[in-house]
Amino acid sequence: MKVAIVLGTRPEIIKLAPLIKQLPKKSTSVIFTGQHAHYDMSLRFIDQLGLAKPNHSMKVSHTKPALQIADVIRNLSKILEKEKPDTVIVQGDTNTVLAAGIASLKSNIPVSHVEAGLRSYDWRMPEEHNRIEIDHISELLFAPTTSTKYNLISEKVHGKIFVTGNTIIDAISQFTKISKKYSKISIEDHDYVLMTLHRAENVDKKEILAPIIKAVIDSKQDFIFPIHPRTLKRLHDFNLYTKLKRSKNIRVLDPVGYFEVLELMKNCQFILTDSGGIQEEATAPSIRKKVIVVRKATDRPESVSTGFSEIAGTSYKGILRAIKKNSKNARIPARKSPFGSGNTTKLIIKHLKANI
Repeated sequence: MKVAIVLGTRPEIIKLAPLIKQLPKKSTSVIFTGQHAHYDMSLRFIDQLGLAKPNHSMKVSHTKPALQIADVIRNLSKILEKEKPDTVIVQGDTNTVLAAGIASLKSNIPVSHVEAGLRSYDWRMPEEHNRIEIDHISELLFAPTTSTKYNLISEKVHGKIFVTGNTIIDAISQFTKISKKYSKISIEDHDYVLMTLHRAENVDKKEILAPIIKAVIDSKQDFIFPIHPRTLKRLHDFNLYTKLKRSKNIRVLDPVGYFEVLELMKNCQFILTDSGGIQEEATAPSIRKKVIVVRKATDRPESVSTGFSEIAGTSYKGILRAIKKNSKNARIPARKSPFGSGNTTKLIIKHLKANI
């Protein structure tokens, strides 16, 4: 079985790392699309996680989604023609995923989708477009939970569906054991909240981003905020960055590596984020932290229904109320992660061997 793994962003690198490590190197080709061209948001994680340099790397010359997808389709089609894999493996819901799916489909190569079936039912999210489209052109769909399986069944996708858990739990179980040793951040005070923001629907509009920043500042709670390059640009564009830097309760960091993120999650009081991946990571046994979701809806409802997360919305009052409530009591239930027990990679490889 010869496989090609296509990735282009930080979450894809982290979630596909367990698969890359366990699949035979001789029959596995790793292709980096360059969707996250910023080193700190992409190749830095390949280096940190001890992965080999990708077999193929490309560059995208556009930032607009449609042109970016077109770039990847054009470049990837040429690579697939040479590699001729038995399947192309993609993960998640990025532009890389959709582009790789289309390029593979039109090259008559079966698509295997890791983390299939997620739905937010929020059409404002570009990721929602991508995940629906990739699920309908995939031959093998690896759903992380039973509810994501039922999402796929209800949409009558044509591919085979397997419930496997989420590879992020595998990654967490592997890398939290060594994160303290390799992290370049020294954390002495544990009385802080970790904050991350990067989603377009939150950071690309001042009328949404400004109330979020104001609520965080007015909460008087201490925050550590590693800023995504996209968010940093918008903070400057909207004249919010100076206000953020002058606040006495927010420590702003440049983008950090995966080991640093793990240490920040392990040692924080709770987490404020719009990240879907962090909602999953926080449920892992070695993390287990409450997550406040700064979105109107989430594509990880299992995290909310099991009590690991709560949706605060994007209004000033809603976010401020959630921060104050959890600063007093950020307990989470004594339950297992809804995203698996750390054997997802083995299950995916088992299904690949049986069906490719």
